[in-house]
Amino acid sequence: MTKPVYKPFLISVIFLLVSGLFIFASASLGLLARDGASFTSVAFNQIVFGIIGGGVACVIISRIPYKKWRPYSFYIFIVAIILNLLVFVPGIGMSHGGATRWLNLGISFQPSEFLKIAFILYFAAWLSGIKNKIEDVRFGMLPTIIILGIVAGLLLAQPDTDTFLTIAFAGIGMYVAQGAKWRDLVIFGILAVVGLGIIASFRPYIMSRITTFIHPSSDPQGAGYQVQQSLIAIGSGGFFGRGFGQSIQKFNYLPEPIGDSIYAVASEEFGLIGSVGIILLFVLFSLMGLKIAVRSKDSFGRLIVVGIVILVSAGSFMNIASMLGLIPLGGIPLTFISHGGTALFFSLAEVGIVMNISRDLV
Repeated sequence: MTKPVYKPFLISVIFLLVSGLFIFASASLGLLARDGASFTSVAFNQIVFGIIGGGVACVIISRIPYKKWRPYSFYIFIVAIILNLLVFVPGIGMSHGGATRWLNLGISFQPSEFLKIAFILYFAAWLSGIKNKIEDVRFGMLPTIIILGIVAGLLLAQPDTDTFLTIAFAGIGMYVAQGAKWRDLVIFGILAVVGLGIIASFRPYIMSRITTFIHPSSDPQGAGYQVQQSLIAIGSGGFFGRGFGQSIQKFNYLPEPIGDSIYAVASEEFGLIGSVGIILLFVLFSLMGLKIAVRSKDSFGRLIVVGIVILVSAGSFMNIASMLGLIPLGGIPLTFISHGGTALFFSLAEVGIVMNISRDLV
């Protein structure tokens, strides 16, 4: 008989999905009013591929014993690398807004979303295999730098800096959970600062984000426009908000109201209570996920859960923090809420793995 999943974690996911669907539906009105598209065309990918397809994948994967992923984790990672290389092949790869991040293989999707889960599975298998050797630079830090370097090369070439950052956060979190030394963390911190400086010097848009963060009002109609409009939307929501569907900023001011800026739309409509509520739902998701990790029977399962929880929470909090002007603006979506059928599908697939691990707790 199949053991039940950890219900508090499942409930947190359901609340995020239901809340996200309502917020997405309202935010879509702004995009439809500007572009004249139909709600069906906007919502089809989100609902059919994301929620329904992702939900089915979640249920199926939650019934596959997580230990069965381990022997195939390396091959899954290799497939993910190949798919991300294919985005650079003319006729297969698709470009939009100066980025080449999509594949057209009958259906269009972002292979970087598959790379996230592939990395988590492979890195968890590798870390759990080296065990106490992680303290040795040859077996711990050096291979970690190489693996993250491969991921960085793939994603920064697309370019998809934000996805790489979330994967890097997840990887370092898993590395710490396996027993890393403080020495290693200091070295990783130094490498991160140096790497960011190098990337910023070669990517003007990264430098522009950093400059805008330091001086947010220096270019209110240019680089600082989205942050300024986001803060206006969040501030105008007050304590209780304008009400469902009543956002003004989403119609003519906020860029990407169903994407990067969806948290600002939610804050304007549901006020401080709603915006804090969203944060608390992600906190609940993270705490329940980490509780599963603590109670996991083996290091492979524990590391998978740690990686997935950080992957989801880091990306979500980066989105929220950028909309609040607390960190430089990025292009990362709000998990379970922003538009993106591929992202939602794979997020729910990741949830399925965590739920399977929750069936086998001590």
